[in-house]
Amino acid sequence: MLSAHERESSLCAPFLSLLPVTGAAVSVLAGVSGQSTMCSSDSTAARLDELQFDLGEGPCWDAMSTRRPVLHADFHHDQTDEWPMFRRAVHEDPRGSGVQAVYAFPLFVGSLDIGAVDFYSTSRTPLQSHEVTDASELASVAAWQVLRRILSDTATDDAAGPSTYNRREVHQATGMVLAQLDITAEEAALLLRAHAFSSGRSVAEVANDVVERRLTFSADGSP
Repeated sequence: MLSAHERESSLCAPFLSLLPVTGAAVSVLAGVSGQSTMCSSDSTAARLDELQFDLGEGPCWDAMSTRRPVLHADFHHDQTDEWPMFRRAVHEDPRGSGVQAVYAFPLFVGSLDIGAVDFYSTSRTPLQSHEVTDASELASVAAWQVLRRILSDTATDDAAGPSTYNRREVHQATGMVLAQLDITAEEAALLLRAHAFSSGRSVAEVANDVVERRLTFSADGSP
């Protein structure tokens, strides 16, 4: 999984090998790049993502907004008023006829929300607690891979590059993010770029916010 970006392999495959589900999709829901499906294992998984993009509701949106797994092992019969438009659309779509269960896990790094990985199953077998834990851990790894794919061809600094002062500030901000999240310097730099990309700003501007403590990447908001 750690080398998925470098090999351009599917981000979905590790989840499918881990969980008793039929299909999977990895989606980006936040940022100026708009909503997009990074990978989908089949046409049904892709269609479920498309419906959620179009309707603005569904398990992916809930997983990202709550930062918690969304687990519906009996999608068509559970007693809930969640996602009425999405449920109706799945019911009416020919590809949704075999969907018995839906699950979604959030993709985020520190305070940065990215999207979600969602699954469907043609059976109503619920996920076991250890499977939920394993999928959550794998989603944490996938979040970094999604960031790398989004940013691989994106330049977020000014065309002329940051000034010498700003370069120092970027290094200082990288160190602060590193300390906030207990991650590597490379990962901290990636987070600065990701935030700049999602907010439509330069890395230098984001770094200045971090140094001046207007922005923190820790999930609890503490510097």
